[in-house]
Amino acid sequence: MSNTAPARALGARRTLPDAPFLVAARGGRPARLPVWFMRQAGRSLPEYRKLREGVAMLDSCFDPEMLAEITIQPVRRHDVDAAILFSDIVVPLKAAGIGVEIVPGTGPVVEHPIRTKAAVDAMPTLEPEQVSRVADGIRLLVSSLGETPLIGFAGAPFTLASYLIEGGPSRDHAKTKALMHSEPEVWHALAGKLADIALTFLRAQLDAGVDAVQLFDSWAGALSVRDYREFVLPHSAKVFAGVAEYDVPKIHFGVGTGELLTSMRDAGADIVGIDWRIPLDEAVRRLAVPGAPVPVVQGNLDPALLHASWPVLEAEVRRIVEEGRSAGGHIFNLGHGVLPGVDPDVLTRVVGLVHSLEP
Repeated sequence: MSNTAPARALGARRTLPDAPFLVAARGGRPARLPVWFMRQAGRSLPEYRKLREGVAMLDSCFDPEMLAEITIQPVRRHDVDAAILFSDIVVPLKAAGIGVEIVPGTGPVVEHPIRTKAAVDAMPTLEPEQVSRVADGIRLLVSSLGETPLIGFAGAPFTLASYLIEGGPSRDHAKTKALMHSEPEVWHALAGKLADIALTFLRAQLDAGVDAVQLFDSWAGALSVRDYREFVLPHSAKVFAGVAEYDVPKIHFGVGTGELLTSMRDAGADIVGIDWRIPLDEAVRRLAVPGAPVPVVQGNLDPALLHASWPVLEAEVRRIVEEGRSAGGHIFNLGHGVLPGVDPDVLTRVVGLVHSLEP
């Protein structure tokens, strides 16, 4: 697979020099502190639930008009500073022909788990035309989002591999870790194929016009630093290197990854997303490299606190903003995704508070 995208695609991006999200992402001083929320497209919005009524999750991800409308709903309602594409990390797997479905209340469930060399060898690759309907939705968004940047995303190789090996969500990732250590050649072959799939998916999004990308390694926090660097880092680095020529901000995020932050930075991210378990100023200290620009971070409100009283929530938001001042740039976000049942008016109020504070 060539690492060179067509010149027309690289030059087709919108110019948004004053967008607070992009200014902060590049280490500049934005006009206002930018904020967006992971899983902001859907989950808590009644208009999302109404639109999705009777439509399976993955079906909605391949419907250009529906995914565009769902993506733009939180921008319209909350005045967030970035839209994130309505999709799922298993979308490129489904598009490639791997048997996976999202089961309500469970998550991604894989029809035939992949645990052997033969199964890895038989895995299909992803071709850009297989996600053309996602790209169509992005083009609709680019034409309707105005000055609001659009974030594209993909699942990182480790997290995708965990679903494929375990057959679905896992608390301990036991089968995944066992395969890593007992059959490293099989592991690296699988992770390499998943890196290619993630890269193809991100390039398709970038060619369609997204303004930034985020690589979700949601479950990487289950790993030790040694295991991450040996088994995961090379494959995530391949994904980031493969989109570097597009010159857009690249975000890396995982849950429970406080001990992995420097390794996640080393994978090639411009911005590291921080969950709620460590303060932002401590994250900046860990990420800092002598002689290099001060790190840019994203985060890190505990999503559970969106259910707290407003005085508690306001105090937490103000604390996080203060801690974020130690960074070269701070994008306010949650430490993971919006939980079901959150009052959308609370999200709107948080956005207003963040915007009222000095960047």
